[in-house]
Amino acid sequence: MARHRPQRIHNIPSRARLRRLQIIAERLVENLLAGNYRSVFRGPGIEFDEVREYVEGDDARLIDWNVSSRFGQVYTKTFREEREMTLFLVLDISSSLAYGSQGRSMREVALVTSALLTLAAVQNNDKVGGVLFGRKISSWIPPAKGRSHAMRLLQEIGSFQPEEAGSDLGLALRTVSESLKRRGIVVIISDFLTADYQQELSLIARRHDVIAVRISDPVTELLPEIGFLSVVDPETRDTLYLDGKSRRYRFEYEQFWRRQRQQWLRECRRRGISAIEIGTVDDVAERLIGFFQRRRKR
Repeated sequence: MARHRPQRIHNIPSRARLRRLQIIAERLVENLLAGNYRSVFRGPGIEFDEVREYVEGDDARLIDWNVSSRFGQVYTKTFREEREMTLFLVLDISSSLAYGSQGRSMREVALVTSALLTLAAVQNNDKVGGVLFGRKISSWIPPAKGRSHAMRLLQEIGSFQPEEAGSDLGLALRTVSESLKRRGIVVIISDFLTADYQQELSLIARRHDVIAVRISDPVTELLPEIGFLSVVDPETRDTLYLDGKSRRYRFEYEQFWRRQRQQWLRECRRRGISAIEIGTVDDVAERLIGFFQRRRKR
């Protein structure tokens, strides 16, 4: 595969930038997913088709006894592979993603990730939808096919501003579990700096193919050695004081965030959820390609 050149996209809503994302997404599909889409995603599987008369060699476990007793002869169920897949984005739009120390914010990275996945799904003629959440459900976009629907979805994502601080991932996952009846691909895009969502994560992972995308920034995990800092928590608006000159403080800071990350990875592994981390310094398309290449080989 040809070397992918890093792409920098600084905003989502404009038509020119959407077109640029569309081109990158098409390359993503051509380089990775074309002809092998179902080996990357664990899709819907099979669905019931019809009943027909039983013939010798049919699997006896598939006999429909209700229909057979009604008509006085043996009938068996037949199934067919579901060709249509649904990609559903669970996108965190809380204030904590507004931060970025490297020239772009975590929210921008989340939006670019959403756009690339959306356009890749459209390229493969799949349905795509999403939910935007903070402390409450801010927007619900039902799954549908087509490029025009995808553009409306991306415009909604790109133009939306959080109404309040904080996030409730558990509420978002519970809403998706109750609303998406057929198996699909659920991609959670968040910094995962929230609590009390593990039970809902388990429930949604039982029915859907779940991918967790953790958005991060270097400063959230490694405190720079630049002296005493005062920072404002975008969620609570509280001022926090960080001692970047203290070696011990920097070590404890790093260890705290390392434990947080390891705990998140353990939670994902326990539930069979694929996890990917994308930072503000990363090329989003390159990270996605590498992730899906590794996933395809499993």
